[in-house]
Amino acid sequence: MAERTEVRRPQYVMFRTRVARAQRLGPSFVRITFTGEDLHRFGIGGDDQRVKLILPQPGRPLSDMPGGDGWYPRWQAMPDEIRPTLRTYTVRAYREDPFELDIDFVLHGVDSGHSGPASAWAAAAAPGDEALLLGPDRPGSGRMWGCEWSPPETARQLVLAGDETAVPAMAAIVEALPADSRGVVCAEVPTAEDVQTWRAPSGVEVRWLIRQRPEGTAPIGSLLEESVTGALGELGSRGGSEAGLDDVDVDTTTLWEVPEPDTAGGEVYGWLAGEAAVIKRLRRVLVQDHRVPRSCVAFMGYWREGRS
Repeated sequence: MAERTEVRRPQYVMFRTRVARAQRLGPSFVRITFTGEDLHRFGIGGDDQRVKLILPQPGRPLSDMPGGDGWYPRWQAMPDEIRPTLRTYTVRAYREDPFELDIDFVLHGVDSGHSGPASAWAAAAAPGDEALLLGPDRPGSGRMWGCEWSPPETARQLVLAGDETAVPAMAAIVEALPADSRGVVCAEVPTAEDVQTWRAPSGVEVRWLIRQRPEGTAPIGSLLEESVTGALGELGSRGGSEAGLDDVDVDTTTLWEVPEPDTAGGEVYGWLAGEAAVIKRLRRVLVQDHRVPRSCVAFMGYWREGRS
């Protein structure tokens, strides 16, 4: 009898880090590079690996954050004025020698004074500032470990679409694609100065959609539907209607559905992320209008306009 190999699944642990560098990438983005002795244990498990960023309330210490087993209910029970801020971000890059981790932050409304606590922190971050990261201590696989990008082997064409909140994840995915990959990436950003340069395979076209135009600013997500529809037509995806697509109330329910790895079998694979109502419309474009199998579409409502 063959010896059974023990599978060690990743555990989510808190990594104490500090800011090594802060780099503005454009009006809407800043890249924060984190370093720390604990990061040698970080186990990035996929191209769109998510982590939790934990920041203390202004004037409070990081030690306010409870640790160990059962930290989450204890964190929930803390008074609002003390409870550390907890936000989800995608790892843009992870490096060894030295151990560093990049996160690209979207600076929502920083200039107008209406930004959230994490955006405000990132805009003012300086070398030496401390933060906690909650992430896996070894590589894993599958959606439960915060990695949703998992196209099937049958996929011949890739379609990625999202607003600025999805740009860091799309960038990491695109730069990790095999050289023979083919597809279209539709990235909507606020201004032309937010356009980035990625190392994309020659068969993958990145289309930047700029909301701020001379004739006025387009609503968030308004440019994505037309762009995705055009991309699907160019890729030869057939039109039609597929029954059975459940409606989702994005104001009361989290819009988040990702195929389990190796369950899809179509030639087109879609990855959609951003404002929930926009992603709901894009899901319908792929699944109903262009008959991309639902099992070949990962769609994630990262945020909801008008909600914290």
